[in-house]
Amino acid sequence: MNVLVTGGAGYVGSFSVRLLERSGHGVWVYDNLSKGHRGAVAEDRLIVGDLKDRQLLEKVLRDNQIDAVMHFAALAYVGESVEHPAAYYENNVVGTLSLLEAMRAVGVGRIVFSSTCATYGEPTEAPITENEKQQPINPYGFTKLVIERALADYANAYGWGYAALRYFNAAGASAEGEIGEDHQPETHLIPIILQVALGQRQHVSVFGDDYPTPDGTCIRDYIHVDDLATAHLAALDRLDSGTEMKLNLGTGQGASVHEVIEACRRVTGHPIPTEVSERRPGDPPTLVADASLARQTLDWQPEYTDVESIVESAWRWHQSHPNGFGD
Repeated sequence: MNVLVTGGAGYVGSFSVRLLERSGHGVWVYDNLSKGHRGAVAEDRLIVGDLKDRQLLEKVLRDNQIDAVMHFAALAYVGESVEHPAAYYENNVVGTLSLLEAMRAVGVGRIVFSSTCATYGEPTEAPITENEKQQPINPYGFTKLVIERALADYANAYGWGYAALRYFNAAGASAEGEIGEDHQPETHLIPIILQVALGQRQHVSVFGDDYPTPDGTCIRDYIHVDDLATAHLAALDRLDSGTEMKLNLGTGQGASVHEVIEACRRVTGHPIPTEVSERRPGDPPTLVADASLARQTLDWQPEYTDVESIVESAWRWHQSHPNGFGD
């Protein structure tokens, strides 16, 4: 199968590209490199372009005889989306609609969409099932929900097959240390903690310690990026005309900010000082997945089931690439 991966030079996208290639698929990466890295993908597979360039998208889809799309390209910072919502609607909604129309023009009707648990907002139950009402509390989550609904409408009207994979907190790096997490600026918890261990930061800011959780800090479900890539491939393999999948991807195990910091201390042997700061807008207290439907539907099982093993893989990457893909 020939697959176009939008945002394939980014974090989760690059892992999915690598797995697609190893599985024998023809893969092309479409990325504007605003967040992604050239070093994360093969140069001869990379097409630099913007989602809103529909003419280029149509050409890429047609010239490479693309059969399906994996769509990762998006702005994805909760706090930033609250401060700059216009950018999120422009990129995540307008850009994705441009992609969908390019696909429709060329006749590509299969897509795996990188969605998010942020579409649920502040859930009423934990762990979260797919039946939880989707009430996002930040623009990032809402833009992803808009596209989920657009995909359902396209599937109904045009007979498309799609999967919307609502994953929780992506983390970790490849076991051999080839690729890992490198955001500019970095906002994800585990790499920020590891930057302290590397001497690149003085301390970790804990955004709120008065949440209604056992230790007062936010609880999240951390899932290894390799496990996410495996689920995306499994979803792609099951797509057909009329197929609709909306699935949570997580381990079902929650870890608080303090627990993640302690795991990083054990792995690195560094004391990792912390400072408590004010809460960030748009942060729910607890987000933990019930991913039993994905396990059943995709015949999928996460290999990394605890935070410490995820941190260990990330630490190998950050030690060998202290400046990320800039090394």
